[in-house]
Amino acid sequence: MRSILTCLIKQADKVERFKKTQSPADSLHAKYGIRSLKTTVGDSEYGHLQLDAISLFILILAQMTASGVQIIYTLDEVAFIQNLVFYIEAAYRTPDYGVWERGDKTNHGQTELNSSSIGMSKAALEAINDLDLFGAKGGPASVIHCIPDETQKCSAVLQSMLPRESNSKEVDAALLGIIGYPAFAVEDADLLNLTRQTLVDKLQGRYGLRRFLRDGYRTSKEDSHRLHYQPWELKAFENIECEWPMFFCYLMLDAMFSGNTEMADEYWDALEEVVVRTDDGLKLLPEMYAVPQDKIDAEYLEPHSQDRVHIGRLPFLWGQSLYILCCLIKEGFVACGEIDPLCRRYVTEKKPDIVVQVVILAENDVVKEKARQNGIEIQTIQTARPVEVYPARVLSYIYGQLGKSWKLGLSGRPSHEVGTLSTSTLYQLHDRVIAFTPQFLDQEYFYLATDTNLLIDMFRTDISFLKSNWRMLGRPTVILEISERSFEEDGKLNPAFAATYRKCRTGYLHGARVMLGTLNEFLNTSCMYTLQFLGASTDSGKVKKSGEKDVRNYIDLLLLQKQAANKAQLPSSRSNKRDAPKRRLSRDLRSRAGSVVGIIRRTRSIQVDTTDPGMINIRSRQSSGDGLDQMGLPSPSGPPQPELFYSAPVDRPIFTQSPSVDEFPEVEVPELLDMLKQTESLGEQAEIIHYLYLTKGLNWDTRISSRGGSVRVTVADLVKELYDKSCQTKKWWLVRHSAGMLDKRVEDLARAVSDLLVHQKQITVGMPSDSEVTITRPLPPEELQTLIRGAYKKDNSTAMLTQELLMYLAMFVRTEPDLFHDLLRLRIGLIIQIMAAELARALKCKGPEASEYLLNLSPYEMKMLLHHILSGKEIGVREGDGAIGEENAVLTVAPLLQKNRRSGIARLRKSIQLSANENLMQIFNQGRLSTVNGLLSGTGDGGADGDSGSEDLPEKTGRWLRRRRLDGALNRLPKDFYPRIWRLLEKSQGLHVADMFLSPTLTNEMTPGELKFALHVENILSTVSQPEYRQLLLEALMVLTMLVEYEPKCTFTKPFYIKSLVRTAYQLFLTDQVAGNGDGTMCCAVELGGSDAQHDTARCGGAAGICLHFYDSAPSGRYGTMTYLCRAAAMELPMHIPTSSTDGQLECNVS
Repeated sequence: MRSILTCLIKQADKVERFKKTQSPADSLHAKYGIRSLKTTVGDSEYGHLQLDAISLFILILAQMTASGVQIIYTLDEVAFIQNLVFYIEAAYRTPDYGVWERGDKTNHGQTELNSSSIGMSKAALEAINDLDLFGAKGGPASVIHCIPDETQKCSAVLQSMLPRESNSKEVDAALLGIIGYPAFAVEDADLLNLTRQTLVDKLQGRYGLRRFLRDGYRTSKEDSHRLHYQPWELKAFENIECEWPMFFCYLMLDAMFSGNTEMADEYWDALEEVVVRTDDGLKLLPEMYAVPQDKIDAEYLEPHSQDRVHIGRLPFLWGQSLYILCCLIKEGFVACGEIDPLCRRYVTEKKPDIVVQVVILAENDVVKEKARQNGIEIQTIQTARPVEVYPARVLSYIYGQLGKSWKLGLSGRPSHEVGTLSTSTLYQLHDRVIAFTPQFLDQEYFYLATDTNLLIDMFRTDISFLKSNWRMLGRPTVILEISERSFEEDGKLNPAFAATYRKCRTGYLHGARVMLGTLNEFLNTSCMYTLQFLGASTDSGKVKKSGEKDVRNYIDLLLLQKQAANKAQLPSSRSNKRDAPKRRLSRDLRSRAGSVVGIIRRTRSIQVDTTDPGMINIRSRQSSGDGLDQMGLPSPSGPPQPELFYSAPVDRPIFTQSPSVDEFPEVEVPELLDMLKQTESLGEQAEIIHYLYLTKGLNWDTRISSRGGSVRVTVADLVKELYDKSCQTKKWWLVRHSAGMLDKRVEDLARAVSDLLVHQKQITVGMPSDSEVTITRPLPPEELQTLIRGAYKKDNSTAMLTQELLMYLAMFVRTEPDLFHDLLRLRIGLIIQIMAAELARALKCKGPEASEYLLNLSPYEMKMLLHHILSGKEIGVREGDGAIGEENAVLTVAPLLQKNRRSGIARLRKSIQLSANENLMQIFNQGRLSTVNGLLSGTGDGGADGDSGSEDLPEKTGRWLRRRRLDGALNRLPKDFYPRIWRLLEKSQGLHVADMFLSPTLTNEMTPGELKFALHVENILSTVSQPEYRQLLLEALMVLTMLVEYEPKCTFTKPFYIKSLVRTAYQLFLTDQVAGNGDGTMCCAVELGGSDAQHDTARCGGAAGICLHFYDSAPSGRYGTMTYLCRAAAMELPMHIPTSSTDGQLECNVS
């Protein structure tokens, strides 16, 4: 162990670089000379990046130290081990070469995310955490600290991947060391048993276990003159892979640790059959057993039937050591606890129920008094003695001091993220006790913290998260801060906040047990962690400047920044009342503003497909001249008057078609600045500032005289003030737009993307068929932000919305992974378009208006709408309960889920605040937009209270079209879709899907369960830009897979075009529509026998030239799409079904 440590320390500079880059070129080497303790090959000459190897070293170091053996002797070595912890803590998002040093199984040097590496890293982090490397002789400076949130991420990703090993290996015998000795990394007993059984079923043979499916290493078919394989030759290794007897040792150890003597005896007998006995009676375990060249054909025909011969090293030291360990335990010389002093073998034991302690604190005395008036007695942050309360940024700074060593050139922890587990712990620093508020309460980074409803939702989510993931001693303590934003204008506490407080008082919240109290009351029951390393020695006897003093200076700096406030430069409304008239520009000034009008609107890239049957009624009413304008609202009397800026009391962009932002006529900038000084309307201010932002840049000096001094005022200062004001007034479209101009970034953006990627979800950003960019690997935050901005070009609002949605998707994938069970690729641009289309359908408005409504949703409402889209529930609008304000109409989203009242969670009743004009408000007041009473789930349930509305929405017409659009936009797939496509390809000569070809040779390269195969198929399906047409193609593919499943002997004689099958089915549909005088006769079904089916366009505007009525047909039934596809398959498929009867007739049995 000391020799390995010496080898690693010599590469300390690589550890420092790798913490920032996670690049294979910067990884620690995997090979060293035995005598020289130096590297033996170059950085690029071997698959050095093996996180499982470094993790195993840390794990064994922890176990040996816990047993009383001291291996680490200096503080520099302690600092290096601490940095090794940082080296492996990001294993959940770092692809490596894995235990077999190959990466992708073709051995072309492609790294992969491996379950075995993640599991070993998780085990190492848990084992080394809070361990004193000096043993009984140690102190605060020699204790290793691990961030619990990083360990939890490894655990979550491991659970999501098992029993799969990686993209190219659907299963791998290396997982035996993860589910059992030495890692014991899997806590879920059911998942552990499933993984073990999968390994046994797919890999076990008479002589051992294969490493993974189609492993060509040392087989007779392998070309020994090259290290890599061609993809097409992997099929030749199937069923003849070498079997490794050492995996019998892993299974036997697993059985002995779990007390399963029957299984232990079974694998002991198997080991006795494969060991090689020498002349002097020694039992040696060979490296592997291979099928001889002359028996390969027989093994192909009947797997596991032929005798094998041992090859490779004898003894194989890895296997021999495991075999000796099995002998020692079996014969009673060693107990299981002696090789597991940290008791990791008990990881699957049931944990006690967690009680989450909740402390509510006021921001200041004013907030405390407001809370008292609402019946809540709480302390302020300043008076919560003896505990000091700080924002999560302080904890990030503290953890950044860990592992610093100037002698070795190590800078400490690179990440500035701390999660819920870290901030739910109390910390002791000498004689002080410190607590931290959750990171989502920090307003400095992003505007999400300004939405109280979202904060409460995130708080509830964190409570549920702690219930499921808390593993430390003591109870978690969560601090919820009340600020001025938590109260309504009338002084009442925010309804969501008040409801959450009442639920906490009952003792249960979001399915978890909670307890309300003060920090002082919870001191004895909370989890307490020591931060004594701050004042400890860090460099070989040289006492550095006190870390505690650095932390104090950092806290003082934060307080100064909080107190400093920018002086206002923009005119503000003279009254805080929403209905107070605002000072606006005169019509003469507005007319001279020229092209500045509508400049923000012209940067938007969201486009909405308005061919929804639910919206056709609006267009038909327009054409019939019933007095409705383009939004379906009463037309104003007289000819419309052109508006410049906003003559109505609504601060939102007007919808005018103007030249692009690159074609501005000359505008007098001094005159615009004069207008900026005069107007109190945020909408008018935003248009002018955006024009200056585009034409002059953020650093341009506006020469506006600063109030209270002659301070230089730049465009950036104006944008910052605009951002602050829009946050205060909750004008979310302007918040998002100004945040985009300021180039703000979600603090956890890279983490959110990584969470989605490691759950095997690919991401695309940008609008479909325009500038979609696929994200397939974790990226640094700056690079990720640049990529998103480039995908949306000058559309700042949609770029910020994309960051928001990525955050929400990451929250959902952590808390509700079932929502993503059948999704492989998340196309953010398409999801945004579908969200806008859902609003257009619910509001009965045109696409541009719907996109504006979408951008004006609050973050919480945006999250709820996204959840609706993912869960497939209906959304709708209904009249608000109270009076509608002059600037806002209240629209209510239908209940998200029918929650059981016994769960103690009230059903969702949140209102979407949308900007609207007076005509829209009149419609609401007249009740012309009725309440949504049903959900798409088909249960027929009523609204939130079970009562039925007076009017029915015309949603039955477009239900299946909407369902296909939603599923297509989300890339939702049927169960076991990819393995079924693999089996279909095996029987065919290839499939033409859209304009791409699925080659049957893919079955030679990949196995049915490989994620790499699924990604290949998904790449082809993603070329279809129309989501509803994509779903029809999927239905056609499912018809073919069912044919192969129910008639296994059938084969296809030539490649087949899926598009042709769909077109034939569509023509059959049109023929039936004409014959039965169906709804299709109103548009595409004509008397010419459906000849329009051959056209590229449909009269009703349907995608891919297919009638909307066909998209809106149910899959099943006499006139269902699957029925027509089956009929088309019977007519068109080039297939051959062999018969067993002498007359060549097929036998058809009907039971």
